[in-house]
Amino acid sequence: MFTRRFLGCLLLLTLAMPAQGGDYAAARKQMVARQLASRDIRDQQVLAAMGRVPRHEFVPFKMRGQAYGDHPLPIGQGQTISQPYIVAFMSQAVRVKPGDKVLEIGTGSGYQAAVLAAMGAKVYSVEIIPELAQRAGTLLKRLGYAVHIKVGDGNFGWPQEAPFDAILVTAAARHVPPKLVEQLKPGGRMVIPVGPGAWAEELVLVTKDSQGKVKKRSLMAVRFVPLVGGDQPK
Repeated sequence: MFTRRFLGCLLLLTLAMPAQGGDYAAARKQMVARQLASRDIRDQQVLAAMGRVPRHEFVPFKMRGQAYGDHPLPIGQGQTISQPYIVAFMSQAVRVKPGDKVLEIGTGSGYQAAVLAAMGAKVYSVEIIPELAQRAGTLLKRLGYAVHIKVGDGNFGWPQEAPFDAILVTAAARHVPPKLVEQLKPGGRMVIPVGPGAWAEELVLVTKDSQGKVKKRSLMAVRFVPLVGGDQPK
């Protein structure tokens, strides 16, 4: 005989963890409507991409029931998959167009790269942790997203593939890496979290005009894991 307490726990588990693909699709649709479109995400390409990419595939299996929640989740190796709103906000801020060549620094789970690819971008992603790069590369290939991934120090970008129309950095830097600015096309845009650390950063929009002049503008306060590597002081 089931107790009331057991039935209550079973109900909560059922609500928290969709078991069928259709349930994930419904959760994804709700995420787009409630967390993105109801706020300040207006770019239809971003909304469409976020509505297509199966976020639950990019989180640990035991956390799939939380995949469409309004918060980040751990993915191992001390890293996280960003809150859906932040992924959408950054994707919107760089104004990616189909065919744009985009550099992502910090592949992580591969979710941000998948969203950019779903928007029609040619995505190049650099990850400093080999295990994450391998896992993300395997998953993205299985899901059909054409993303180029290499293991390396993201502070130095991917000079062999530069210049880029847009650059997204998904870890917090103490300053904007000069090599990334160099690899941004005139007219390009970069979004990067910048700050002193201790989970207190600001999301910065870096633009380069047709004459190569660089401007920076703060967009919002954020919290990201730190960007590590040779160009960032410890």
